[in-house]
Amino acid sequence: MIDGTGIGRDEAVTDVSGRTRMVSLTPGRRSLPGQPATGGVMSLGLVLVALPCILAAALGFATYAPYGSEAAIGIALGAAAVVAMGEALILAARPRLLEPVFGGLDRIYGVHKWLGISALILMILHDLVEPEFGRRVRETGMGEIAGDAGELVFNALIALVAISWFRRLPFTGLEIPYQLWRFSHRFMGVLFAVVVFHQFFVDVPAGVDPSLSVLLNVFGLVGLVAWVHTQFLAPRLRRRDFTVSAIGRHGDTTAVTLRPKGRAMRWRPGQFVFFSAPEAGLSEPHPFTISNAPRPDGALTLSIKGLGGWTRRLPGALREGMSVQVEGPYGRFDFRRGGTRQIWLAGGIGITPFLAWAESLAETERRDIHLVYCVRTPEEAIGLETLQAAAARNPGFSFELVATAWDGRLTADRLIASARFPIGEADLWFCGPTGLKDAILKGLAALGQTPRRVRFEHFEFA
Repeated sequence: MIDGTGIGRDEAVTDVSGRTRMVSLTPGRRSLPGQPATGGVMSLGLVLVALPCILAAALGFATYAPYGSEAAIGIALGAAAVVAMGEALILAARPRLLEPVFGGLDRIYGVHKWLGISALILMILHDLVEPEFGRRVRETGMGEIAGDAGELVFNALIALVAISWFRRLPFTGLEIPYQLWRFSHRFMGVLFAVVVFHQFFVDVPAGVDPSLSVLLNVFGLVGLVAWVHTQFLAPRLRRRDFTVSAIGRHGDTTAVTLRPKGRAMRWRPGQFVFFSAPEAGLSEPHPFTISNAPRPDGALTLSIKGLGGWTRRLPGALREGMSVQVEGPYGRFDFRRGGTRQIWLAGGIGITPFLAWAESLAETERRDIHLVYCVRTPEEAIGLETLQAAAARNPGFSFELVATAWDGRLTADRLIASARFPIGEADLWFCGPTGLKDAILKGLAALGQTPRRVRFEHFEFA
C-alpha cells in the first residue's frame, strides 16, 4: 500500500488478520458484480475522490485556455496531480468516517494506491507538457524559488511513488527492503509540502481567476494536515494501552490475549486492529483480525501465524504482563449483513474472523451456516473448540475440517456435497489464499451453483 501502516512483504503475507494474505489486501468485503450492497458503496467512494480531480483539471484548463492549449493542458495535469496526492494522504490517515463510504478500510487503501499511481502519471505528463507563459508573467524572487523547488522535488517524488508501486519488482524475486519502503511513505509528506509550496508561490499571469489556486491550496493544506496527523498525532491519540495476559502457541501460530489498561475497546466480530509491542522491539503497527467475540472484560485475542520476519520474532519477544498498543477497530466484514443461508470458507489462518463470528453466535441465531475450514494437516487447525462449542450451542451452525495433505484439495463438488442447502441459494464468505477462492468460484460457476453473493477479505494493503 502507499501509506505507512507498517506492512512489509512478510507481513503482507500474513498480518492483516493474522490471516494469510495472498490476495491483494485489505480487510473489508467484496461482492460479485451486480451486487449493489457492496458495489454501490465502492462506487460512491470512487466518485468522491474522482470528482475533485476532474474539477481541478477542468478548472485548470478553463482558467489557462486563453494562454494556449499547451499551457492549459499542462496546468490541468498538474492541478489534478496535486489533488490526487492530497487525497492519497487524506485516505492514508485511515479516516473512520469514510469507511462506510468506501465499504471498508481495504477499499480505502485500494483507492489510496491508485491515487498514488495516478498522481505519478499526472506528474510525469505535467513535466512533459510544462506550461510556458513567455513574457506574460512578472517573475518574482519567491516565484523563482518555487519553480526551482518544483523541479528538484519532481524526480524525488517519482522515485518514492515508484518504490511504493513496485515494492516487489515485476518478473524478479527481488524486493525493496521493508524499512526503505516504510521510510518512503513517511518522507512522502515532506515532498508533498514542497509541491504545495511550489503551487502556492509559483508565478502566474496577472489577473488569472484565483478559483483554481483556492481549490489546490485547500487540498494541499488538508493533505499536509492529514500527513502530520498520521505521522505524529495518531500514534498518540488512536492507540490504546493493553497488557499481554496470556500467550499460547499452536504450531507456528501464536495466540496473544490482551486486556485493556483503561476503557475497554468496542468491536464487532470480524473486525481487525493494528497491533504493536514497543517494549518487545516490535514498534511498527501490524494489522490482525480479532479472533474472539467481544467479552465483558474487553479482552481480545489475536491469532498470529509466523510467516514473516516480524511475526516470527513475536513469540520470543512477547512476555506476559508486557504493555502493548492497539489501534482500531477497523473493517466491515460482518456476516450479519448477509442472508439467511451462508457458506463460510476459510483457508489457513484465514479462519480468524470466522472464529470470532462462531463465538458470537447465540442460540437464537436463525441463519443456516456451514463453515469449511481448509488446512494442510489437522495439527495446523486452530480454534476447533470454539467451532465445536458453536455447533453444540446453535443447531443452524455446522463445520467441516478439510486437511488437504490427507484429503486432497477442496473442490467445488466437495463443497456442494458438504453443505446442507444449495450453495446457489446462499451467500459465500471467504478469507484465505486467492487461489482457493478463484478455484472454488470457477468450479461452482461450472456446476451452476454460483452463490447469491460472494464477500471476501483482502489480505494485502497494496
